[in-house]
Amino acid sequence: MLASTPAPRPRLLPAAAVLPALPPSVPRQGHPPWLRSLGRATLRALGWRFVGGFADAPRQVAIGAPHTSNWDGLVGLAAVAACDIGVKVFAKRQLFWGPLGWALRAFGGVPVDRDAPGGMVGRAVEVLGRGRQIVAITPEGTRGAVPRWKTGFHRIAVAAGVPVAVVAIDWGRREIGVKGTVVPSGDLDADLAAIGDLLAGVEGRHPDRATLPAPNGLRVVER
Repeated sequence: MLASTPAPRPRLLPAAAVLPALPPSVPRQGHPPWLRSLGRATLRALGWRFVGGFADAPRQVAIGAPHTSNWDGLVGLAAVAACDIGVKVFAKRQLFWGPLGWALRAFGGVPVDRDAPGGMVGRAVEVLGRGRQIVAITPEGTRGAVPRWKTGFHRIAVAAGVPVAVVAIDWGRREIGVKGTVVPSGDLDADLAAIGDLLAGVEGRHPDRATLPAPNGLRVVER
């Protein structure tokens, strides 16, 4: 009788630098020094600090969670400016108007049409195929309460063959940073369990709206 082949398991990449420093392979945006200083000052004024760091990988999918408030965007943009990290932020196209739209585009924002199923996945894989790129996504898809995460980020990472940087937006501790970087195994449930372990104890600004993948392999996302 042949032994069964063990299921693939996700693995974690070590952080190569502590934020706001970045490892050599991670792309930079090229923000002017005054903007980086403004990002740091904004985080200090709001009482936030950095935790963790990115793995030294030139292409990554970064997911930010939990996303429960528009304030998450301000904290996130301040962190991006402070680190000078080069990202493509995929967000719903309705946000790209007025001053907010200008700011999103300045920080690498990419408008997404939610009425085009699968369009974001293909577009993100295309972007990641251009070389050193980080694609940033909020897997909840909205700041309101949702029953489950969307799985586009996982399909993107598997299709492009890139790791997933798990960025926590923790209002309980006022901390933002990369909790860990997961190399997907291709097993959705196992990969989500690993992400759930990393985000255990992280609180959104509105905890009643937060949706996080559960550890121990519990399936809480849509396929």
